[in-house]
Amino acid sequence: MKTAVSVPDEIFKDVERLARRARKSRSEVYSAALKEYVARHAPDEITEAMNRVCERVKDEKDTFVAAASRRVLEQAEW
Repeated sequence: MKTAVSVPDEIFKDVERLARRARKSRSEVYSAALKEYVARHAPDEITEAMNRVCERVKDEKDTFVAAASRRVLEQAEW
């Protein structure tokens, strides 16, 4: 989707430099910046995504993790 936005001259210059250095278009730089901004300002979405992952793996047993945890606990001073 195309859209028009106004940005201060200094930010525009910074984006131009960054885009050249990264060999990306201005659109790619602005899209990446907006994606990061939205992610940082939508914590509920992040929490929901993490909850979905935890729900999927909650019943899976990891024998390596279990064995490593047991060894650490056995070596811990109680």
